[in-house]
Amino acid sequence: MANIREIRARIKSVKSTQQITKAMKMVSAAKLRRAQSGSEGMTLFAERTRNVIAQLSSGGTDEPLLTPRPSVKRVCYVVFVGNRGLCGTYNHALIRYWKDLLSAGEIPAFTVVVGRWGTDVMEAEGANVRRRFDSFGDMPLLEDANLLAEYLKELYLSGEADEIYLVYQSYISALQQSPASVPFLPARAENCEERHEDYIFEPSPEAVLHSAVELYIRSEVFSVLREARIGEQAARMTAMTAATDSTAELIERLSLELNRARQAAVTAEIADIVGGTKAMKAGTIHS
Repeated sequence: MANIREIRARIKSVKSTQQITKAMKMVSAAKLRRAQSGSEGMTLFAERTRNVIAQLSSGGTDEPLLTPRPSVKRVCYVVFVGNRGLCGTYNHALIRYWKDLLSAGEIPAFTVVVGRWGTDVMEAEGANVRRRFDSFGDMPLLEDANLLAEYLKELYLSGEADEIYLVYQSYISALQQSPASVPFLPARAENCEERHEDYIFEPSPEAVLHSAVELYIRSEVFSVLREARIGEQAARMTAMTAATDSTAELIERLSLELNRARQAAVTAEIADIVGGTKAMKAGTIHS
């Protein structure tokens, strides 16, 4: 009977875990839908901004945020980790990718971390973490992106970083995210899909270019921040789905084990009763 009680306790525990994973799956699915809403519009806006920059800078420009440094002495990696764990390999795969970037680079580098996860993990790697932005929520706000963009812009303009890269999990689908590193500053207008259109610029092309670059910086940070959070919620939803399925399989196995234990207990009781009855009959006959 003790074995039956133990199995029942395990089933109860696994069912409680299953309720938690189901709830986390539903929450992540809801957050994923919210994060995805409007993301296409932001991507289109960033693309159009890059097109304007490409056209305005095609003849050369003195805009400092578009001008590469003669020599690169320091590189900054902005790593967009998740706010929490329980999202499969999402964070660990990104950290491995970031470590590979640091190992492959020959230029001194430092890191800016966006997200709450992995403080102890990244510090254990001995990384030079300059600053951590850990107050951003699961639903990124434009104010958050503007704060981060302004900080990164100052890093570049002050000469603390000669190149800045955004390192994050690129969202491919709800089941797949891939670590990526994209150049951020200096802005690479030559990599944009240039569209020659008949624009009229007011008050001047230079002023419009400066404003377009500012818009590009903020929209690019906001786009990456949203994509990173979309990937995190998708990875967590997938992980919780797998965990829920695993608990269901475990409950089924434990239920089968419980039924076998019950049958064994009933069989043992019947055997005891039959054995006792035979002993009583044998005793009556002998007496």
